[in-house]
Amino acid sequence: MQETFLVSARKYRPTTFRDVVGQDIIVQTLKNAILQNKVAQSFLFTGPRGVGKTTCARIFAKTINCENITPEGEACNECKSCQSFNNNTSFNIYELDAASNNSVEDIRQLIEQVRIPPQDGKYKIYIIDEVHMLSAHAFNAFLKTLEEPPAYAKFILATTERHKILPTILSRCQVYHFKRISVQDMVNHLQYVASQEGINVEEEALRIIALRADGAMRDALSLFDQMVALTGGHITYKAVIDALFVLDYDFYFQFSSSFLEGNYVQAITLLNDILAKGFDGAHLLSGLTTHIRYLLLAQTPSTLDLLELGSALQERYQEHSKQFQAALLIEALNMLVKAEFDYRQSNIKNVFLENLILQLCLLHDRLQKNFTSQTSPPLDPALQRPIPPTSSPSTKPTPQKTQASPSSLTPNYRPSNIVKINDSKKEPNTPVNISKTSKPINETILEELKNHLKETFKENQELSDVFSYSTISHENEYIMISFSHPQKKAIADNYKTSIINQIHHFFNNNNIRIDFTLTDNKTNTSFNDMILQKNPEFQKFVEILSLKPEK
Repeated sequence: MQETFLVSARKYRPTTFRDVVGQDIIVQTLKNAILQNKVAQSFLFTGPRGVGKTTCARIFAKTINCENITPEGEACNECKSCQSFNNNTSFNIYELDAASNNSVEDIRQLIEQVRIPPQDGKYKIYIIDEVHMLSAHAFNAFLKTLEEPPAYAKFILATTERHKILPTILSRCQVYHFKRISVQDMVNHLQYVASQEGINVEEEALRIIALRADGAMRDALSLFDQMVALTGGHITYKAVIDALFVLDYDFYFQFSSSFLEGNYVQAITLLNDILAKGFDGAHLLSGLTTHIRYLLLAQTPSTLDLLELGSALQERYQEHSKQFQAALLIEALNMLVKAEFDYRQSNIKNVFLENLILQLCLLHDRLQKNFTSQTSPPLDPALQRPIPPTSSPSTKPTPQKTQASPSSLTPNYRPSNIVKINDSKKEPNTPVNISKTSKPINETILEELKNHLKETFKENQELSDVFSYSTISHENEYIMISFSHPQKKAIADNYKTSIINQIHHFFNNNNIRIDFTLTDNKTNTSFNDMILQKNPEFQKFVEILSLKPEK
C-alpha cells in the first residue's frame, strides 16, 4: 500500500525548542521560565501567519508537563507525558479553535473543564488558537477564569490580530510578539528539508521562494512542495520564476541601464514586452522600487548586508551601482514610491507606466543639467573667514548702512565677504592675483554679467527680475550689486550663495568679493519711478487720477 503523502509543513514541524526557526528570543525566554519554575498562568502569542505561534505553544505545553526536563530546558521525549503528547493521546493538553467555538456557551464548557484537575501530570494546558474570533460576550465570560485560574491550569492564546483583543484580556497575559522569519533563515531551513528529502535545488531558487513567502515558514514549505511536484526533484531558478510568475532580475538591470543611458526606446520596448507576458503593472512597480533600493544600498559596504540576496547577486548589484550617482537613485526611488500610490488611481495604467518610464529615462539628463547650471561649490568652511575690518576706505567703496532684511537673518545666510586664510595675509591695498583664464572686470563685462544672471535664473522669474532693478559696480576685485528697492534686495539675499557662486563661475575666479547694498532713494531712481518709466500707460493713469506713489 502506497504511503500517504504528508506535506513538508507538517512533516518538518518543530517538536523541540531547538528546532524552532527565527524566534530565538522568545524560545530562550520560555526555556528560562521553565528552568526557573516561573511559568505564568496565561500567555498571548501574537504575530503574522506561519511564524510558529501554535508550534511554540504546543512545544511549551509539552515541556512544562515533561517529567525529566533536560538542563537545556527541553522535553525528554521519553517520559509517559511526552510519549502521550507525541502520539496525540494526551488528556492534559487541549486545543480549541476560537473561530468555530466563539460563543459564551463554548467558553462556559471550557470553564467547566478547567475545574477538573489533571489525572496525570502537573498541568492542564489550554491552547486557544485565533482567539481574536471570540465574541465580546465570550471574552467577558472568560475574564474571571483567565485572571484567577487554578494553580494547575495554564492558558496559551494565539492570534494574528492583537488589536482585536480586549485590553482586559491583554492585561492578564504575558504577551510574546513573534516576528517574520528572515529570508536567510528560511533558505537555510529549506536547504535542510531538501537534503533530508534528497532533492537537488539551486540556492537562488530557494531565495525566490523565501521572498515570495513574505516571512511565513509555512508558506515557504508549501511553495517548496509545489516546486518539487513541478520539477520532479531538481528545483532550478528558471523553473521557480516561471512557476511563481516572478520577473527575472535581468529585466530590472536592463531598466536601470536604460535610465542611466537615457535610452527611452529600449525602456518602453522592455516595458511592453513584460506587460505582454501577463505581468501586472503593480508587481512591476514594486519590483522596480526594490531594485533601485538595492542599488542604493549596494553603494555602501555597511549597508550591503541589507540586500536579501545571494552572494552572486550582491556582487552584481555592487558592481552595477558604481555607475550611478546617489542623487539619481534617491530621486528615482522617490518617483517610484509616489508612482506606486498614484498607479492605483490611474484609469489608463499602461500610459501611466510608459510616462513614468520616460520620466526615469530623462532623470539623469535633468539632474546633470541642474548640476552644470550650478557653479563650483563654495570654499570649504574650514578655509573661510570674514575679511578683517580695514582702516583704509580706499580699497573698496563703503556700502551705505541699511537695516538687515529678515531674509539675511535666516540660518542659510552666509556672508559673502570671505577669503581664503592664506589670502588674509595680503595687505588691504594689494590686488588679488587673477588666474590666467579669468575674465577682466570692466563695465562691458559687468553688463554681460547682469544678462548672464538673468538668463541663469530665468526659471525663477522672481529672482531673475531683481537684476533689472540693480546696478553692478566694481573696484579692483570687489563687486557691489546695488538694488533700488528693499524688496528686491531681500529676494536677492535669499539666494545670495547661488548668486555669488554664479559670479565666481562667470569670471572663473573664486577670489572675487561680492556684496549687496541698497541705493539711496534721494540720489537714485526709485523703484516706483522705474515702474512708471517701463509702463508709459500706467504713467498716464497716475496723472489722470492724481495718484502719489509711495517712495
